[in-house]
Amino acid sequence: MPDVYDLLTAELGPARVLRDEALLDRFATDESGLGRFPPECAVLAESREEVELTLRLAQEHRVAVTPRGAGSGLTGGALPVRGGIVLSTERMTTIREIDPENLIAVVEPGVITGVLQAEVEAQGLFYPPDPASLAMCTLGGNVAENAGGPRAFKYGVTREYVLGLEVVLMGGETLRPGRRTAKGVTGYDVVALLVGSEGTFGVATEITLKLLPAPRAVATLLAVFGDVLVAGRAVTDIIHHGNRPRALELLDRTTIEHLSGRTPYRIPAGAGAVLICELDGDPEGQGAQLLRCAAACEAAGATEIQVASDERQRRDLWATRRLANPTLKALHRRKIAEDIVVPRGAIPAMLQRIDEIAATHNLVIATYGHAGDGNLHVNLLVDDPPGDPAREATIGRALDAIMRATLDLRGTLAGEHGVGLMKQKYLPWEQAAELIRLQRRLKRLFDPDDLLNPGKIFP
Repeated sequence: MPDVYDLLTAELGPARVLRDEALLDRFATDESGLGRFPPECAVLAESREEVELTLRLAQEHRVAVTPRGAGSGLTGGALPVRGGIVLSTERMTTIREIDPENLIAVVEPGVITGVLQAEVEAQGLFYPPDPASLAMCTLGGNVAENAGGPRAFKYGVTREYVLGLEVVLMGGETLRPGRRTAKGVTGYDVVALLVGSEGTFGVATEITLKLLPAPRAVATLLAVFGDVLVAGRAVTDIIHHGNRPRALELLDRTTIEHLSGRTPYRIPAGAGAVLICELDGDPEGQGAQLLRCAAACEAAGATEIQVASDERQRRDLWATRRLANPTLKALHRRKIAEDIVVPRGAIPAMLQRIDEIAATHNLVIATYGHAGDGNLHVNLLVDDPPGDPAREATIGRALDAIMRATLDLRGTLAGEHGVGLMKQKYLPWEQAAELIRLQRRLKRLFDPDDLLNPGKIFP
């Protein structure tokens, strides 16, 4: 009897069903750095029908399938840990519809997030979610991970913009939950359940997204602080003074030092921390908003305020912020990236705990992130050769301490990167056993044989 790989090759052709080891190498890893997990084959799907075919044949032959977009995830969600098939939607790149009257876009899952943003902005519209990897990440991956980004503080995460889905389940059945209308409460909110399910429930083949009218004006300032604790306190002060920036980003001294001389925007030398504060809205009120935020920063202890003078300078500032992750990764043998969230008022306490953990375990830790909603990216920077048991144990204890500190401050252990492989151990630290059992039952309801992205989320 032919195996599933032969059947897929017969249906789709060898150019679309990759089986050569060299061609499969790029599907064996992602941006998490968690290791190499080669699949048996990779299917480059170009339509819903081909996704249905792959999931039907895989179910019949009891072969694991790992959905994959751009492989830009940071927690190992797209790693084929049980081999089998990688089902790539990277070729499904059609923007099927942009409807300015009803503020809707309909896209295939392989559309790059930044490409959609550019297309809708050319029509005076706005798609707010903006993950740091927007130049490469796909909307299908954003939906799977419920991606966020700097603008999530004001506008919310991906889930708030997904109105409807076309999704294929393991076995090849296609569902179309959701709607095209601005509101609707018919039945359970299955769309919200699917968004953020990390590819364990189904594979999206079409996504209906909510758009907004483009803001008429945008202004950006950089506030410089002597140390990160003062910057953390400034976050609360800005918000308590009635300001509502669309983004409020924090970079600590270690991050700034790594970026120095490598970015288009020059952060002042000697900065202990910076906040990037961006506002949008009507031009008439923009100046007053900017002054209020600058005054709040100064009152909190800012030593310098810089305002982007034009669109080019604003783009340079954001390009600098987006270079934090790749720069840290390029300059160290390993960058272990954690993604935590604490209540805004607990940001200074969390930053202090991070400093203490770094000192206790003799580690370099760089912290940056979306301070407006308490989402901090904590990065352990390691240059020791891997494999030293004592050093690995130290890193493990430091990670445990970061998670304990997050929970002590009534935070949550994953803000926008998902659980994937990286955070499985910690899930029972945050969630009760009863809740985890319920989620396991949901997984079995969608995928009784545990074949779709197996080995993820649950310990």
